[in-house]
Amino acid sequence: MGLLSRLFGTSYETVDVARARELLDDGAVLVDVRTPQEYRAGHAPAARHIPLEAIATRQRELSKDRQVVTVCRSGARSANAARQLAEAGYQVASLRGGMTAWQRAGERVVAKNGRPGTVA
Repeated sequence: MGLLSRLFGTSYETVDVARARELLDDGAVLVDVRTPQEYRAGHAPAARHIPLEAIATRQRELSKDRQVVTVCRSGARSANAARQLAEAGYQVASLRGGMTAWQRAGERVVAKNGRPGTVA
């Protein structure tokens, strides 16, 4: 456990797209914390949608036995969600650069019914 974690309690890590992909390939769950409109426009294919304002009430939908990676458009909201989840005892990482970085890295972005999506 790092110094900041010992001083301030639980923490989360911030990861780039490559590390997020590794975590997801190892069984982590990707949680998209953007608004419903943003999510519908385009999201990662395997993402679960739990808007930031619902994290506190819906976090029980996630398993504490499984790594969580949070994502938003740019990384600010996902960091907030990651902090909340870490404080609740989840092992969590926030995707640096959000869906913008995800798309730039060549990862798929889909809309409803699996059609190609856009990052809104």
